[in-house]
Amino acid sequence: MKVAKQLFHIYIYGSIHVALSVLALVLMTNHVFHLPFNPVMAVFAFCGTMFSYNFMKYDGLFRVKKTASRRVKFIVFLSTVALIAAGVSFFFLERATQITAVVFFAFTALYTVPFFPNTKNLRNWSGIKIYIVALCWAGITLVLPLVNVHEPMTSDVYLKFAQRFMLVIVLILIFEIIDLKEDDPHLKTIPQQIGVRRTKILNLCFIVAFFFLELLRIQIDYRQLIGNFVMVVTTSLLTIYATPSRSKYYTLFWVESIPVFWLLIVYLATDL
Repeated sequence: MKVAKQLFHIYIYGSIHVALSVLALVLMTNHVFHLPFNPVMAVFAFCGTMFSYNFMKYDGLFRVKKTASRRVKFIVFLSTVALIAAGVSFFFLERATQITAVVFFAFTALYTVPFFPNTKNLRNWSGIKIYIVALCWAGITLVLPLVNVHEPMTSDVYLKFAQRFMLVIVLILIFEIIDLKEDDPHLKTIPQQIGVRRTKILNLCFIVAFFFLELLRIQIDYRQLIGNFVMVVTTSLLTIYATPSRSKYYTLFWVESIPVFWLLIVYLATDL
């Protein structure tokens, strides 16, 4: 039981779960645009996400020697392996994809590391964190796979980018509700500025908009629409029942499971 708990802790706090969610969104892009599975893109997205998130959490351990528990040291080791895997897979991507990936990596680096003296990283810039994260997620999970196969940027791509951006915003807002008591007031998160109730209303508006944007596609896939509906209802319930008193696992596991759940539902709907 103790071993299982430790493995689950590594799975969650080692960013394996969030990396799996990013991979699920990459596979969703493949499904929507009928792209073949690309193992190089899958490894790059999964391992790149795992390393990036762990670097943001444990950046001090990567840059200087600090004391840490065995569990954290093991997470740092896994992150280093993930960095190597992401680095190797990077060189097998198309040149345009590499350039695009570097742009999003730059945002991630700025989010974590202050490059200029007497400046804060983007994570500490009030109100900007949510948009940087959503931009990076949408870019990595949608733009990179499409650029890698030279897919033309049609209206459907822009529509899907808007949906992907909104979905990540929705998931982050649930995180911000749960973290309300712990977040630094200077971060000026949306729940800090407008309150929990209004944040939930805003989130539900985003979720409804996400669903109806699907109806603007050039060719509507009604099986995709069914999967979207189930995901939207589930995410709405997670929004409604989110409170600052909830356990961290409410977001770290359940909310971050939404992309994986969504992908499975869409696959099941496609088989109907």
